[in-house]
Amino acid sequence: MQEIVDGPIPFPTPDVENRTPPVREEIEPTMRSVATAVAPNGHPSGLTPVQRAVLNALVESMTGVAVESTAGDPLGPDEFGEVMRFRSKEFRIRMVQMMLLAELLLVPLPVDVTERVEQYAKRLGVCDELMRVARRVSHGSLGLALIDFQRSGYFRKMTERPVDHLHTAGALQDAWQRACNDAELHARWSALGDCPEGSLGLGVWRFYKARGFAFPGHPESAPPFLAQHDWVHVLADYGSTVECEIEVFGLISRCDDNPEGFSLLAMVLGLFETGYFFDAANGFFEYDRGHISRDPERMAARLADAMYRGAKLAWHLDDNGRSAETDLLATDWFAYADWPVDDVRAHLGLLPKSLHALECGSVSPWGAGGMSPFQLNCGTELATAEGREYDSFGASPVDA
Repeated sequence: MQEIVDGPIPFPTPDVENRTPPVREEIEPTMRSVATAVAPNGHPSGLTPVQRAVLNALVESMTGVAVESTAGDPLGPDEFGEVMRFRSKEFRIRMVQMMLLAELLLVPLPVDVTERVEQYAKRLGVCDELMRVARRVSHGSLGLALIDFQRSGYFRKMTERPVDHLHTAGALQDAWQRACNDAELHARWSALGDCPEGSLGLGVWRFYKARGFAFPGHPESAPPFLAQHDWVHVLADYGSTVECEIEVFGLISRCDDNPEGFSLLAMVLGLFETGYFFDAANGFFEYDRGHISRDPERMAARLADAMYRGAKLAWHLDDNGRSAETDLLATDWFAYADWPVDDVRAHLGLLPKSLHALECGSVSPWGAGGMSPFQLNCGTELATAEGREYDSFGASPVDA
């Protein structure tokens, strides 16, 4: 692989910046560079099946161009720098994040892969806090990696900004702090059951009741910040299995105009694919490895479609002067609780799932496969405890 011979490629001035969508002539060398950086042996043909599936699906979903990531000769950081010479800082960061995504799918994570990715990032003149996390992982320091991860920019900023959108009784000291015994918050969530038929709020209420989830404000509930993503489950039509969690956070992370939102996708991959971030979100999610590698082609297609939907949502908001709304976990969803779900989707510019994602098993919260057997059991027990007949609202588990 070509070594870096110069400093970072300067960012282009506005008059020469390339703002056009990537075409094949740019996509192919980009893929060769990404594959060279993240392949365990430093050659595109050496990608693992999971890396190959995710990169192929992501590039085709985002660009409409099908490219084989394992094809071609290696392309080093200097050559890639020339490919990216007229691309903005933000564009280059997304390219490095694509490398990080593929890098963090490796188990174990070789030290030389983390070093190569850092070389490419250095040549592009950009950096991502997760590169330090990846280096910790490659050296086997999972405890330190988790600490660095939980202190990364996105999670740090969560506690620095106002939490009015969460409707908690007070400020949160930690991103994943639980708001135990917050009666007012619990009542607000419980009242979603009074929202109109077909509304987003009623959908979230049914989502919780069908699965036996405790509403925020209850001691056994999810942290209020984490509960924000449940609105996206209903809004984006994703069930509540682990595979669906990967889709939801893929959409949320890619929608955020702030590249630090990529940490959310890294979190779910570290929980549900590699196990690297085994105690993320204060252990609220029980980590369970291998949910992409068990069926890489289909899961890659589902993740890629979710990220495309997130990107298109962000572009719609950006084009309409609403860039501040691209962080979906910072949204006051109660403002939309009475809206029909379809009206919220149109307001935000959320596209439906692709036919290919549906064919690959992407499921709704209200259909077969939309919940786990454990969630079905919890929902049944909750209904019994509340003295009502259980209703899954169409959701059912599927025996894999």
